[in-house]
Amino acid sequence: MNVYGIVGWKNSGKTTLVERLVTEITVRGFTVSTVKHAHHAFDVDHEGKDSFRHRAAGAQEVLLASRNRWALMHEIREDVEPSLSALLEKLAPVDLVLIEGYKREGHAKIEAHRAETKQGLLAVEDPTVTAVASNYVVDGLSVPQFDLDDVKAIANYILKEVGLE
Repeated sequence: MNVYGIVGWKNSGKTTLVERLVTEITVRGFTVSTVKHAHHAFDVDHEGKDSFRHRAAGAQEVLLASRNRWALMHEIREDVEPSLSALLEKLAPVDLVLIEGYKREGHAKIEAHRAETKQGLLAVEDPTVTAVASNYVVDGLSVPQFDLDDVKAIANYILKEVGLE
């Protein structure tokens, strides 16, 4: 399965870029899935809902299904967070998986960067960051650079990198 990451500091535009890339790449006829890493506790369920009550009662997994979608929630409880590779194995085959976050993993990534974040560039020290998409021109980069809003060019780059051009 082809994977490519989108990384960057908080408020750098990662989620917007992933959303726009999914739209651009699927319009071209490719199938795309996404993996989003959350650094904090999150819940896709809400207190009072039946599925929440099942989990609160101790269910290890709860599968919620309707005619429009299904979702499988798996409680980690005392276990360690699963690796990215273990999570990727759970996905159905697609042409491309875009991974938001997981900046310390070894897959190729493009860095979303905004001047307003006042953060340094990950690309300077991380060889897995193969390009930067920014809202300003960054001088002295040794990797390709794209305008953060040039989604067509970024999609072209990613598709070429994973062999789907």
